[in-house]
Amino acid sequence: MKKLAVGVDIGGTNTVFGLVDREGNLYGEGSIHTCKHGANLGMYLFDLIESIQKLINSVEDVDIIGIGVGAPNANYYTGTIEQSANLPWKEPVYLQQELRNRLSIPAIITNDANAAAIGEMIYGGAKGMRNFIVVTLGTGLGSGIVVNGELVYGHDGFAGELGHVMVKENGRECGCGRKGCLETYASATGIKRTVFKLMADSIDNSSFKGNSFNELTAKMITDAVNKQDPLAIEAYRHTGEILGKALANAVAITSPEAIFLFGGLAKAGSYIFEPTQKSMEDNLLFAYKNKIKLLPSKIHDKNTAVLGASALAWQEHEKK
Repeated sequence: MKKLAVGVDIGGTNTVFGLVDREGNLYGEGSIHTCKHGANLGMYLFDLIESIQKLINSVEDVDIIGIGVGAPNANYYTGTIEQSANLPWKEPVYLQQELRNRLSIPAIITNDANAAAIGEMIYGGAKGMRNFIVVTLGTGLGSGIVVNGELVYGHDGFAGELGHVMVKENGRECGCGRKGCLETYASATGIKRTVFKLMADSIDNSSFKGNSFNELTAKMITDAVNKQDPLAIEAYRHTGEILGKALANAVAITSPEAIFLFGGLAKAGSYIFEPTQKSMEDNLLFAYKNKIKLLPSKIHDKNTAVLGASALAWQEHEKK
């Protein structure tokens, strides 16, 4: 009998799920639209649970050891999703209990960046590491911090929000309501803002000239940097400089063996890694210099969100 975990990633557009074994092999996957029913949580849960059950039934001779869920603003302690700006439900969603009750399978939930960190530890480049940080460079900036082999959740379940460390006084406005947060500079949205600032200050030709803010994407910037577009190169250099300083501060708190970057911006390769590494080293306390590895995620080319969520289920299963 195959032992598999269910991994569920709840995003603002789609909810993706899959069946994963302990080695990270995918045995089937599916998806539903997160906002198909608007704020009607009951209909969303009906669709999700029915779809997961159909996927489980499609695989013969299977033992489901648990369900792991990664979602924005998910709380590991309470099993709830609370006040996520990217999801349609404004009241707390008691998702963990709903899954346990309706599927009779152990369920666990955490935020998407923490799930990515567990995925890196179970399936990726952090195997065997007990102290590391995963930074997700997506629409925003998420982070999962592992110390002594355990994720750092804090007393309320919301610890480790590196994206909301303030890196510039009176800097860019952030969706959280503050100014100068790291994710307003080091994220897909942040690098777009940087490109438009550079275009305003420069007369250099660039492939971005003529694009509106809504038309420009982080992928376009990454494609341009690989074609040696000078404005894209400068945008990534600026992003890496700010990110590296923030990582140097994080190192002083947790002293990790490695920091992993993944997400769309990490696909720029050396254009993001080199300025980030240089800035981090330049700003590290002497005790940490030349000790911290900055690495790309080893689960980049797989379904990272589903793998990360399933890894959460495997971790909880093995604790027991």
